[in-house]
Amino acid sequence: MHSDIVTGLFVGRAERRWPGRPASAIGKRPVAADEAPLILETEGFLLDEQADPRVHGGPDKAVHHYAAGHYAAWRAEFPRLAARLVPGGFGENLSTGAGGADGEPWDETSVCIGDVFELGTALVQVTQGRQPCWKLNAHLGEPRMAARFQETGRTGWYHRVLRPGRVAIGDVMRLVERRHADWPLARLIAARFAPRLDPVEAAEAAALAVLAPGWRQAFARKTDPDWQEDTTRRLQG
Repeated sequence: MHSDIVTGLFVGRAERRWPGRPASAIGKRPVAADEAPLILETEGFLLDEQADPRVHGGPDKAVHHYAAGHYAAWRAEFPRLAARLVPGGFGENLSTGAGGADGEPWDETSVCIGDVFELGTALVQVTQGRQPCWKLNAHLGEPRMAARFQETGRTGWYHRVLRPGRVAIGDVMRLVERRHADWPLARLIAARFAPRLDPVEAAEAAALAVLAPGWRQAFARKTDPDWQEDTTRRLQG
């Protein structure tokens, strides 16, 4: 089945970067190509850290994956940030985008919820899209970034680890199982952030057993046509 190539790995430690604000591990360092393969466990890469495990990391958000090909569009939109809008710039752990011999690079249009991939010697599964917050704005010094992330749907996505293993730059990331071809991430992410959603579609999403619990609960709430989500605090801090 289709494959892509690991072109970047990124890890980081929690730091207090903004006075009066919580610590964050959004600042990731690139792993050099000649470093030993990284150990990937059920909670994420062994060398990585999350500052607030209530909302970041954990078994259902062990690895944040971002399509390297999106950065060109971000640089065009925010040219003053061009030097920083490169793989790893959004705090992701995993970057792909070279494309395998048998397919196009992975992104939100070609990856579906529940997809299972061989990643190095590990086995991972797609669980949800990224839900951007104000830390993205603070990290890049751009107050519009989190909102634009959400509006464009270019959020990247998370994996849970089904089988721990080792991952290195240059490894092939191969799709081995697709359970929900009718739910590409582009559809799922658009539905999650839509102010109003058809209750039938919301119920269908809420019933996806592979979906991370937080997003299943959000879709369950969206089955009520009168429910409204206030994203101001999350996006602006």
